[in-house]
Amino acid sequence: MGNVKYRNPWTWVPTLYFAQGIPYFLVNNISVIMFAKMGVPNGDMAFFTSLLYLPWMIKPFWSPFVDVMKTKRWWTVTMQIIMSIAFLLLILTLPIPSAEQIATGTTPMSMFMVTLILFIITAFASATHDIAADGFYMLGLDTGTQAEFVGIRSTFYRLSNVFGQGVLVAIAGWVESSYNDIPLSWTVTLIVATVIFALVTVYHLFIIPKPDADRPTIEGKATANTILAEFARSFKTYFMKKGVWLAIIFMLCYRLPEAFLLKLCMPFLVASQETGGLGMSTANVGIAYGTIGTIFLTIGGILGGIFASRLGLKKSLWVMAACMTLPCITFVYLAIAQPTNIAIIATAISIEQFGYGFGFTAYMLYMMYFSDGEFKTSHYAICTAFMAASMLIPGMVAGYIQEAIGYVNFFWMVMACCIATLIVTYFADKKIDPNYGKK
Repeated sequence: MGNVKYRNPWTWVPTLYFAQGIPYFLVNNISVIMFAKMGVPNGDMAFFTSLLYLPWMIKPFWSPFVDVMKTKRWWTVTMQIIMSIAFLLLILTLPIPSAEQIATGTTPMSMFMVTLILFIITAFASATHDIAADGFYMLGLDTGTQAEFVGIRSTFYRLSNVFGQGVLVAIAGWVESSYNDIPLSWTVTLIVATVIFALVTVYHLFIIPKPDADRPTIEGKATANTILAEFARSFKTYFMKKGVWLAIIFMLCYRLPEAFLLKLCMPFLVASQETGGLGMSTANVGIAYGTIGTIFLTIGGILGGIFASRLGLKKSLWVMAACMTLPCITFVYLAIAQPTNIAIIATAISIEQFGYGFGFTAYMLYMMYFSDGEFKTSHYAICTAFMAASMLIPGMVAGYIQEAIGYVNFFWMVMACCIATLIVTYFADKKIDPNYGKK
């Protein structure tokens, strides 16, 4: 199975990052609208779903073991199998709140404890999969091909977002409107996700290559002492890198506006107009945000990769930072005007998502740039842990802030957070190699 040492990157990079995205978006994004539709209040929903980012934040504590034990390919395929099983268990254990609880928004989060536990298991497996897949990507491709495929990688990762927040949410909306049964709609949605993910897993068993570079960093039999020594050395070398604290602050603050926006975006779209939302149906959210918006997010990612490969990270950073921040104003408009025309809503969402997709390319390249070196897999995992922390910390309080100040003031606060993005961009720009990322 998959004994070929080299395959054309087109045969495995797209599906690898499509598979990487499905559990991430299911756990961190689709769970948000599912719990909101099930009647869980915004504050509790945002707090507990933000905690699901925790595995991505703490994964550096086990990422060295992915380096020193087994191959990246083994970890990748094994985690996909574990997640397939967890998805199946989610289907079998999803609770059914009463229609009154859903209508009044009083469903207790305690009802979903088993669901949350399975989401946590999926999150840990997904975070481990990310470590292995990202390491495999960097080991299996030379730096020029890595830069060339960063847009493709991002594209198929975002296509999994289209599948998750677009197709799956639209399916949930169709079942809900057809049968007037919200719990059933999410059960069907999870069944579809499980089948697709399991098929991709089987494909990877046979297709993902076995390059010579994919081997444990410890040759021969790994003892507890050698593993712990490598573990400590990977952390030590990361925090000894030149400019490490600037890099950490950049990774924590560059996406600050989006960290707040993302957590309340879908609840805002489905909330009633009386409570400050847009009152959209689940199906229309799947079309406007999950499909059209994500397509523009994907286009932004593709163009961002091309733009960065032509100019390099340094020359493209400021343009990307501006694209990351300024389009957030569209949600201020939506909150003030509360339009009902889906074309207007989809246009506003698409502008914001295109800007985010374009600007996020700089974030990915910066993490790869800072991770380069002997422990690139572990160091990249540490970078993505800070990336997860940048979403977890704001997300935990986002729902409570929104409940306290309302949607309009909340989105104005998001705009104010853009200042943080511009400040860290100014300082990071001074330290970047002008030739990095050029094709």
